[in-house]
Amino acid sequence: MKSGGELAVIVRDGLPDWLLPVREAAESVLPEQLSRFLPPPEGGRHSAVLLLFGEGEAGPDLLLTERSHALRSHAGQVSFPGGTLDSVDGDPQGAGPVAAALREAEEETGLDPSGVQVFATLPALYIPVSDFVVTPVLGWWRRESPVAPVDPGETGAVFRVPLAVLADPAHRGRFRHPSGFAGPAFEVAGRVVWGFTAGVIDRLLHHSGLELPWDTSRIVALPGS
Repeated sequence: MKSGGELAVIVRDGLPDWLLPVREAAESVLPEQLSRFLPPPEGGRHSAVLLLFGEGEAGPDLLLTERSHALRSHAGQVSFPGGTLDSVDGDPQGAGPVAAALREAEEETGLDPSGVQVFATLPALYIPVSDFVVTPVLGWWRRESPVAPVDPGETGAVFRVPLAVLADPAHRGRFRHPSGFAGPAFEVAGRVVWGFTAGVIDRLLHHSGLELPWDTSRIVALPGS
């Protein structure tokens, strides 16, 4: 990874060299390598999220949002920008999830979608508790634009986390939900990233070779617990 202030080396298809392993992992990973929760044959609430990679002052990073603490469900939880697919997004060639991810990211953070180069999508994954079938869309922020919560009632914060921080073993652990579910967690920017978002980040770090050895026995407390 490049340190802050260095220019990324563009080597192929307009992507910086540090992002190529992420693309290669996205193109080869199998659904069961990402999650044990796979979409049902039919049904589900189809949605998409945007994993937007940029290069900030601290080097390569990932854009995340924090849901408003005033929301009834998942209040204050860290997530990728995204939302459900509208009927106009439907496309058998797969443009639906891409269009939805970019549209929702713009509505939530104010980013300019024209500055985003979509370079891959991950297999659709399933969130049983909400019946969401989620397609993660991966993008390179080749021309950055200002971002901030557009509607504070929906989005509490928009922030960037360096990949080096996400990969740092000191920021990694596992959470245990009162329901009995457990999974990877990250302590970053004064927040805990857990659930679906942390699971996707964990698997991407692993399959792209960016993961560092970390203590899987370390327990991270969930907010409010």
